[in-house]
Amino acid sequence: MIALRQVALQRGTQTLLDNADVTLHNGVKAGIIGANGAGKSSLFKLLLGELAPDQGDIEMSGGQRIAHMAQEVDALDRPIIEYVLDGDLALRQAEADLLAAREAGEAHREAELHGLIETLDGYRAESRAAQLLVGLGFVQTDLARPLSAFSGGWRMRVNLARTLFMPSDLLLLDEPTNHLDLDALLWLEQWLTRYPGTLLLISHDRDFLDAVCDHIVHMHHQTLELYRGNYSQFERTRAEKLALQQAEAAKQQARREEIERFIARFRAQATKAKQAQSRVKMLERMEDIAVAHVDSPFHFTLPAADKTSHPLLVLDQAQLGYRGEKGDGSDDNVQLDKVNVTLLPGSRIGLLGPNGAGKSTLIKSLTGELELLNGKRVPGEHLAIGYFAQHQLESLDVSSTPFVHVQRLSPTASDQDIRNFLGGFGFKGDDAFGKVANYSGGEKARLALALVAWQKPNLLLLDEPTNHLDLEMREALTQALASFEGTVILVSHDRHLLRATVDEFWKVADNRVEPFDGNLEDYRVWLKARLEESRRDSRGEKAERQNQQPSGDSREARKASRKAAAELREKLRPLKKQRDQAEKAMEKAQQELDKVEQALADPELYTDSARKAELTKTLSQQAEIKARLDESERQWLSAEEALETMEAELLASEGAES
Repeated sequence: MIALRQVALQRGTQTLLDNADVTLHNGVKAGIIGANGAGKSSLFKLLLGELAPDQGDIEMSGGQRIAHMAQEVDALDRPIIEYVLDGDLALRQAEADLLAAREAGEAHREAELHGLIETLDGYRAESRAAQLLVGLGFVQTDLARPLSAFSGGWRMRVNLARTLFMPSDLLLLDEPTNHLDLDALLWLEQWLTRYPGTLLLISHDRDFLDAVCDHIVHMHHQTLELYRGNYSQFERTRAEKLALQQAEAAKQQARREEIERFIARFRAQATKAKQAQSRVKMLERMEDIAVAHVDSPFHFTLPAADKTSHPLLVLDQAQLGYRGEKGDGSDDNVQLDKVNVTLLPGSRIGLLGPNGAGKSTLIKSLTGELELLNGKRVPGEHLAIGYFAQHQLESLDVSSTPFVHVQRLSPTASDQDIRNFLGGFGFKGDDAFGKVANYSGGEKARLALALVAWQKPNLLLLDEPTNHLDLEMREALTQALASFEGTVILVSHDRHLLRATVDEFWKVADNRVEPFDGNLEDYRVWLKARLEESRRDSRGEKAERQNQQPSGDSREARKASRKAAAELREKLRPLKKQRDQAEKAMEKAQQELDKVEQALADPELYTDSARKAELTKTLSQQAEIKARLDESERQWLSAEEALETMEAELLASEGAES
């Protein structure tokens, strides 16, 4: 158990917590949310004992093993597989003691240590560490390379793998999805849902929080407020609270009307594609989401260029990649070949594909920053590109201010226009004149986005724009992109942003760029099938090698295969039962929800002051039923996925036996 009682914490002149109370029981998976600067990382330091509260008490269960990501990485010369293994201090000590006992000829001590290593699951340690690294995007040939051979983002992945490898009862993760692509994020999501201990997770990725967390801790106005359920449930509950506060009523109505305009605009365009239909549903949900963010400090628009071209940009039989040192093409690194792309005004495209497949290469080639190896790039007459990538944070003038950055782009713009514009990105009042050198990663990302928006592009290319952005800023960006009139191409691991922003997906894989006929769930299925195919190919190569060797007792092998298949069939029964029960629960909850929403459709319920208590109760019932429905859907999906995996294994097992 973790309990903070009447805790106060001050850093410098800023009060982060004041008489804050929260209790978290063992086994919870809690998302810690709040604006940048609210004190989320400081809360972790309190739990780790690196900070002491100025007031109050912190109680924690004794003997808890805590795992958290180190801020400094020193062992740069270590192979990354060894660096991850170093995370298990008890195992490393046992291995060192075993070596010493062997050298001393202490056979009895050796036997004891072998037993200890077995207890620590040490003989599978290297395999477990490799699985973590591969899941986070590394390939087998990377595992022996030293940490110093990788860039900062990839070192963060190694550090994350080491943290996950540490034996722990309490896992503290601060923005673990930064620097991850969608593939690695989906893998991490699955890993964390299976983690058996207590998890505290700081994240600004709403879909990630939804999938992993069963509680939300909201750091707000120097307090800690605990909500049951995932992030979507938190938004609904918070929206209901705000809806009952009359002071917020006018703001809510204005935001509702704005979202309704978005919906009306895109509903008219939504007959052309399956993805667009799902986007309309997402925009309809945004009304409820917007209510939960009425007090956000961020609200801005992305104006598009006055003129456009048809088409905006064409790549014809293009070969994309990096020019070799020889310059004659013989040593070029070709990532994408025979790329034919025509970008039309108003297109909204999300790029999907495995890590390293060439998504960023495609975007750089579209901007013209990366020269084509072959083929043609034909820009339209009025093409105006707005390009956001992570390296643009590094190109900011740290000795300057947000105001000066914008003024350099438009020397004739009025001071008030610049200040009004920057205010929408959170640089209000004197903040517009603060030095960039003192800014956090999130503030720099906001400024980089503001500079892109100020230039009024008609083609917006965004490569992981949400890294370092908090939930409120991500929601403001989602709203702004929804109303942007130009063309959007987006690479992001933020699935909420993708669903709310794009109408179609392109798949970047196997040296090709081609339309992807499906949504994000279809892409997850495609990834899973691709991984299974890779594993089958690997097993086929292994089987071929084994066939070249003398065969063992085939009768015993067939017996073991039949036993394994029988065990799999036995495991299918409870999963089928779980799936069927979840399906029944979904049907029941949907029927209840229909009745409640029918009651809420009565206009008199909102106008008759005598029925205010009835309205509050009915809204509460609606939220509770929706939460049950969401949970039943999650259980059904989980059981269905497990069934699909086991049935595939059973078919493979029976096929191997035959």
